[in-house]
Amino acid sequence: MTQRRDPRPAAPLDQELEALGWYHDNLTRHAAEALLLSNGQDGSYLLRKSNEREDLYSLSVRGKDSVKHFHVEHTGTSFKFGFNEFSSLKELVMHFANQPLIGSETGTLIVLKHPYPREVEEPSIYESVRVHTAMQTGRTESDLVPNAPSLGTKEGYLIKQGKIVKNWKTRWFTLHRNELKYFKDQTATEPIRALDLTECSAVQFDYSQERVNCFCLVFPLRTYYLCAKTGIEADEWIKILRWKLSQIRKQLEQHNSTLSS
Repeated sequence: MTQRRDPRPAAPLDQELEALGWYHDNLTRHAAEALLLSNGQDGSYLLRKSNEREDLYSLSVRGKDSVKHFHVEHTGTSFKFGFNEFSSLKELVMHFANQPLIGSETGTLIVLKHPYPREVEEPSIYESVRVHTAMQTGRTESDLVPNAPSLGTKEGYLIKQGKIVKNWKTRWFTLHRNELKYFKDQTATEPIRALDLTECSAVQFDYSQERVNCFCLVFPLRTYYLCAKTGIEADEWIKILRWKLSQIRKQLEQHNSTLSS
């Protein structure tokens, strides 16, 4: 009589999953898409529990503008992913960090680059409260629709120094995900330029200009000089941009750690 092999005990699996900083236990498909689209980047990924079967997990990976979901099956002793089988989740990630995943339905090529952390720090920036008792909207709690804005977003007017002609022009800036875009004004639909913050090495106050409340963003080929209306506003921009850079560095360190371990 052939004896059935007992699956690997649950405790080691739980420990392996807990050790993965990018495992999100009870995250839903919708929430995973919202997280990766709002605050991730091309190649960001996370693992979550599938609600279909007890032995199934879902690997959610962001492409350029969409999120793809792949089943990962735990057999008890290994993890099955498509036609491949891996002894651990780290082995799976290392394999697909070096060659792209292929979405069978779309043919989309996706490379696992940036593990999305389970614990995400939020910027410690808060607005002061001003209560206007004379203004009433007439809305009740049932009229309010819940939504989930992305972490660390900001927008507003800043004065920017030109690259060649060193004059100053007011531009509308938006910070979203890892991009800082600036537009001719708030009504413009196409940005003049989008700055990739993954290439930015530093954000700091600048006292070299004749203007006040200035700061600069240091890129390999250019340093951008910006000025805010007030020192408080400049400080807010600097804090949130530095927070963005710290998150980018943490994601890169975690990715390198995953590949080297």
